[in-house]
Amino acid sequence: MADQYCNFDELSRCETSGIDFSIRLARARAAFAIVAPHGGGIEPGTSEIAEAIAGDTFSFYAFDGLKSTGNSDLHITSTRFDEPLCSTLLAETDSVVTIHGEQSEVDGAGVFLGGIDTALGLLIRGALEAKRFLVRQHADPDLQGLEPSNLCNRGKSSQGVQLELSRDVRETMFESLSRAGRRYKTARFDDFVAAVSAVLEQRVLRDSAHVACEADGPSR
Repeated sequence: MADQYCNFDELSRCETSGIDFSIRLARARAAFAIVAPHGGGIEPGTSEIAEAIAGDTFSFYAFDGLKSTGNSDLHITSTRFDEPLCSTLLAETDSVVTIHGEQSEVDGAGVFLGGIDTALGLLIRGALEAKRFLVRQHADPDLQGLEPSNLCNRGKSSQGVQLELSRDVRETMFESLSRAGRRYKTARFDDFVAAVSAVLEQRVLRDSAHVACEADGPSR
């Protein structure tokens, strides 16, 4: 189904901040931003997952649908998502990990891995599979996160990771996907968050060690 709004400017002229939608942003390390562009009632559970992965370590952004019904009207596809606070954050961030909710029952359950940073994606895939999550690439090229204009690839490195979680997977992470039910997380939520967070933290440590070695110069 086509988006109702082509960009944020169109959306903001018809929808009211604080009533129909909210924007949450927290800046931390520049290494990663964890972004849920379709949070709240748009793709339920995604902003809670993204916020938990970010914790106090990485930057976090969520665009949350607040409507009692019709939150799908607030969906702006990732290649056209241009909310200004988000765009500014991504321009200041090395790499981006986006969290989405895959809605189609036809595609089945699982975590659909995308994005241009295939090396980081493989590490995340291994960590999630160790926690017994089914991880695969989506059959639809439009849901593989490979466009340079996709949110996950708009950090300074121009490559990031996109994680699309099927509704079945998200339902295992909460009491339910209702607004009230999402307050109560399950062990599967903790498993997912811990797996992704650990990979990102290891990447930061690796990059820091590499920078330190370069600063020390060649050994004599």
